[in-house]
Amino acid sequence: MDTSNGILKTNENPSQILSREAVPFLEEGIFLVLSRWTALQMAVESEWGGRESRRKSEELASAILSWFTQSKEPLYIDDLENLLDENMEHSFNTEIDDGSVEEVAEQLMVIHEDLLQGNFESIEKLRKAAPGTVAVSQSRQAMDDNVDESSDDEGSDMMVDESPLTEIVADKTEQIQVPDEEGWCVVPARRHRGKRSG
Repeated sequence: MDTSNGILKTNENPSQILSREAVPFLEEGIFLVLSRWTALQMAVESEWGGRESRRKSEELASAILSWFTQSKEPLYIDDLENLLDENMEHSFNTEIDDGSVEEVAEQLMVIHEDLLQGNFESIEKLRKAAPGTVAVSQSRQAMDDNVDESSDDEGSDMMVDESPLTEIVADKTEQIQVPDEEGWCVVPARRHRGKRSG
């Protein structure tokens, strides 16, 4: 794999193609990477591409597989990034600015390069890893862009980074007592809401 000049490229020799055995592994690798891409999964779950959002994500997977297996030209990561960007924009009306497009493209290029060399290790790692441990970046930008287009209720469902513990922590911080000069704290009496039994 050549990474000179910041360009990741594979398939320098157009006659170097995947073996028949490797193509299903590439297909599986594409599926596994896309299923861990937060921006795409949010777009599908929230139906940013309409009712056919799931079908559109499957079409993206097919387009990526075709790009890898049918291209007669050398494969450049920039072209793959453009494919991903354009698909998210046209199919899901979403621009992704969180760096995840580059991450997805790089993972896919690495998988393809490994498979060209008969190395199935990257696929095995994806299979064994729990989905959360190899998730591609959270797409805060995608979320922010689409909150304006949806109702407040839908927007609140998409705020995946918000923690319900923040209010509890805020309540507890108000109760923190500062000790006086002698080191004593005054603890307010607790109120019992029910009668003690027995």
